[in-house]
Amino acid sequence: MAKVTLIFKLPYYTEWGQSLIIAGSAPALGSWNVKQGLALSPVHEGNALVWCGQVSVPAVFTCEYSYHVVDDHKNVLRREAGEKKKLVVPEGVKDGDVVEVRDWWQDASEALFLRSAFKNVIFSATDNAKRQLQSPSLSKTLDPEDIVVQFIISCPRLAAGSTVVVTGSNLAVGNWKAQNGLKLNYVGDSIWKAYCVLRKSEFPVKYKYCQVSEAGVSSLEFGPNREVDVDLSSPKPSRHILLSDGSLREAPWRGAGVAVPMFSIRSNEDLGVGEFPDLKLLVDWAVNSGFHLVQLLPINDTSVNKMWWDSYPYSSLSVFALHPLYLRVQALSDAIPADVKEEITKAKKELDKKDVDYEAALSTKLRIAQKIFNLEKDKVLNSAPFKQFLSENEEWLKPYAAFCFLRDFFETSDHSQWGRFSQFSKEKLDKLVVADALHHDIIRFHYYVQYHLFTQLSDAATYARKNKVILKGDLPIGVDRNSVDTWVNPTLFRMNTATGAPPDYFAKSGQNWGFPTYNWEEMSKDNYGWWRARLTQLSKFFTAYRIDHILGFFRIWELPDHAATGLCGKFRPSIPLSQVCFLSVLKETKGTRENLYSSLSDLFLSSLTGGASR
Repeated sequence: MAKVTLIFKLPYYTEWGQSLIIAGSAPALGSWNVKQGLALSPVHEGNALVWCGQVSVPAVFTCEYSYHVVDDHKNVLRREAGEKKKLVVPEGVKDGDVVEVRDWWQDASEALFLRSAFKNVIFSATDNAKRQLQSPSLSKTLDPEDIVVQFIISCPRLAAGSTVVVTGSNLAVGNWKAQNGLKLNYVGDSIWKAYCVLRKSEFPVKYKYCQVSEAGVSSLEFGPNREVDVDLSSPKPSRHILLSDGSLREAPWRGAGVAVPMFSIRSNEDLGVGEFPDLKLLVDWAVNSGFHLVQLLPINDTSVNKMWWDSYPYSSLSVFALHPLYLRVQALSDAIPADVKEEITKAKKELDKKDVDYEAALSTKLRIAQKIFNLEKDKVLNSAPFKQFLSENEEWLKPYAAFCFLRDFFETSDHSQWGRFSQFSKEKLDKLVVADALHHDIIRFHYYVQYHLFTQLSDAATYARKNKVILKGDLPIGVDRNSVDTWVNPTLFRMNTATGAPPDYFAKSGQNWGFPTYNWEEMSKDNYGWWRARLTQLSKFFTAYRIDHILGFFRIWELPDHAATGLCGKFRPSIPLSQVCFLSVLKETKGTRENLYSSLSDLFLSSLTGGASR
């Protein structure tokens, strides 16, 4: 089998004690095991520090890979951002050839535009989907003086109908005339490539990438000229150079958006509160205003107590179910009876107030929805779309419907007071949702409401994407103590604790939010399946999330569940200060307050950096 030598070169400045490793999908690159990956060595080239490494691979070779900064023990300190890089050994290589990959470190700023919010919405994927994929080809027969250069550039922000060319200081790249430049081929995933054969004597070559619009207007990228050169003094110079040039250098992208609670998005059609179909009107306004993003507060069901204080959107009854408050009852059916229509018209007038009457709006909607459900339940629940919805969501939907039934039956969401149903089990759930149960229509009503909420929000989300507006969701860090999630998965939560915030300038007694903290050790046993399911559900509607209290993923202010304020808490995880350590510090500082505070601060900072000596 023909073999070629791959040489990787990456300009990157490290700190003392750091080095670089390539890990990839191929065995030659460690099969994604960083400790077995290809170690690179630093070389000074002019003012740049270039990390280099080489490996022998088959002439027909494809893999994914990424760079990692490691310490002396090969522990990963930093990774590249974004998707994995893809490497394809170019066609035409022969046994013994040297292929040089001149790479770049992909940071978060470049990877940002490859994320779904930009890739699938603002710089719509449909623009790229319309482009014809073309693999670059090499038709020329090479002689010993030829070197093949492959230009590779990422252009996630390229406008529909535009193309990319390379122009530069050589005839093969147009002699700085874009109309004569080397046209690149779109190969997918926002990547453009082209081969160029140059004679050894033609190096170095200066060049830039250039956008060419559908109308033929060209625009050079920003920044200094790029340059490609070869080391002809090498005993075996590279015959193939892959110029992985990162992203097209463009003017900084700027965008703006609006954040608004769902209940505030009012229209002439709503029943006293914003509803999911009203999002379309907000999207239209955003487009006309030049906004790119609409961010909502949490929209999950919070009807724990069925009282007005449930209007707080950060205390979820279920992290999967949508709130019935945002249902548009007029859209439930095309055949609403006249008396129900009259009831809806009357309710619109009564609920059309400056402030949202949470209890009245919710009870009115559920009452009207129940009447429509009674008329068309068999038609809807036997339809193919509903059956598909139930099949895709039954893992959370059935427990949610059972919970709502038990909440109303026992007149409390505190599942510890539900007798034999206080402990969840699959067997008990099956009995609660079985088709021949007397209360089965109550269960099916909750299915029905969630189905229509899902449909209405999905329709609004699709409308936003089509209009290139990001719909951004809000993910609260906690769930209500008396929720579906704590009933079904009690081991995932530390139920004898509460979440809050320590005392500060804004709250001298701290804050006690009441949510149980997470049992991260238990969650890790199934690779955080509950979190993955939660994020997957949100991604059906949103292309970006705000995580409320993101710091809670790393450490949380934990209180005993009986605490009334946020005073008697502690950070979890945290580094404890033992009594022996405290007395030692007290003795060293001779007990003065200023010296004591100073020494404890030094000790705390030292422990955070791993340098604690006590």
